Amino acid sequence: MPLPPAATARISPASPVMAWLRLLGFGLAGLAQALSIAWPLGGKPLWWLQLLSMGALVWLLGSLRAEGAGWRRAGLHAWLFSTTWLTGSFWWLFISMHTYGGLPAPLAAVAVLALAAALGLYYAVAAAWFVVRGPKGRVTGALVFAALWTLAELVRGSWFTGFPWGAGGYAHVEGPLAAWAPWIGVYGIGAVAALATALLVLGTLARKPDVVAGLVLVALVFVFPHIAPSLRGASTGNLQVALLQGNIPQDEKFIPGGGIETALRWYGEQLRDAKASLVVTPETAVPLLPQQLPAGYLEAIQSRYSSGTQAAIVGLPLGGRAGYSNAVLGFQPGAAQPYQYSKHHLVPFGEFIPPGFRWFIEMMNIPLGDFQRGGLAQAPFVWQGQRIAPNICYEDLFGDEIGANFRDEATAPTILLNVSNIAWFGDSVAIDEHLSISRMRALEFARPMVRATNTGATVVIDAEGRVTHQLPRLTRGVLEASVEGRTGLTPYARWVAPFGLWPLWIAMLAIVGIAFALGRRQR
Repeated sequence: MPLPPAATARISPASPVMAWLRLLGFGLAGLAQALSIAWPLGGKPLWWLQLLSMGALVWLLGSLRAEGAGWRRAGLHAWLFSTTWLTGSFWWLFISMHTYGGLPAPLAAVAVLALAAALGLYYAVAAAWFVVRGPKGRVTGALVFAALWTLAELVRGSWFTGFPWGAGGYAHVEGPLAAWAPWIGVYGIGAVAALATALLVLGTLARKPDVVAGLVLVALVFVFPHIAPSLRGASTGNLQVALLQGNIPQDEKFIPGGGIETALRWYGEQLRDAKASLVVTPETAVPLLPQQLPAGYLEAIQSRYSSGTQAAIVGLPLGGRAGYSNAVLGFQPGAAQPYQYSKHHLVPFGEFIPPGFRWFIEMMNIPLGDFQRGGLAQAPFVWQGQRIAPNICYEDLFGDEIGANFRDEATAPTILLNVSNIAWFGDSVAIDEHLSISRMRALEFARPMVRATNTGATVVIDAEGRVTHQLPRLTRGVLEASVEGRTGLTPYARWVAPFGLWPLWIAMLAIVGIAFALGRRQR
């Protein structure tokens, strides 16, 4: 017996109820994407949740396509997904702007949401293209979806200096797709995850699902890197390190007689008494310019490490009237001058002020300004047979820039070093998300990553991306550990060092371009 008209309206895909349910679905899928990067309870990445989120996105976009949705409708739905995801990934920016910057809570919340919404537009455009112009075939449709998704990720990671925090590939620092990292990097993993989920979902939605082809392709996606030749390089020996975590509260860090005095005293004592071969402080552990330090403070550190069998890397700001830089100095026996690394990739609004936004910075009580940018691929700190490549704070988010250090295998780093201060973001998932970023860099280059931070995560990560030693967060202490350096170049290092991310750009654009050309010819 046919359903009455009222019942038909209630279950129609175009009914208001279904429209609201679909919006809810896009929002929940975006939230799941954020939670997959770092689960709030424990901070672990959840690769399976990222795949589930991607699958939900493809299914929801497929339902819009089946209804013949236009650009605007498809884009707005995807924009809800991406804005929810990105807000959930870096909501902790609110802490820096409100708690430490003094910006009124409503304005800080709006600022975070506005940033997420602006970055989310890239994914809205990609999804709208897929819904309106994407090929109908299962395999070609999956390829185009993965290519469009990856292009949106690449744009977010590069335009306007880039802010790729929370990229989907970081959920796979653990799990079956992690083995792809030394081949195609984090963006490549994101593409593989998008391809695998799209193959499964589009194959399920098809009237005649090609189950065998879908299973074979998904099996290749998950199995290939595990049966490929080992990428483990030769050992360069072990280095004993002492990583200092001062846990200076951010609201005290630059207060004379408060955090400044505590930092100078505690880090000075640890640098004086440490027994490890290499002692490392966090970013701006010494919170004053050299000319502002007490008389003889920096000279005492240099004298301490001018002889013997120990070296130190110390984070502090450098500069004067000509400009300032966020830097580290390295001290070792026999060196006429300290080693210097200056941060290359500066933080927008934190270390440089984009044109037209000085009014926004002046609303906050944060000691911000324009810093000078260090060069790309600066020389490593060479000590006891190891070539140590520093990066500062969120610089390790840009694997292609770290990859520039691997252009010559003979001088490539054997150990990666990150020094950070993310006390700006409190005891939040920012700590866990940043740890996953560092672990991904270790996987991509098959190098250990050593991290010295103010509040956490102060860790040693081995060349296979595993955390081997870790200090409890938000505590003051010293992490002593042995780090094994590595040589050799991964496939990712070989192509990203000379070309950056251009091979991925070209491959993804080629997929979209070919599909578009074939589609126009068929019309």
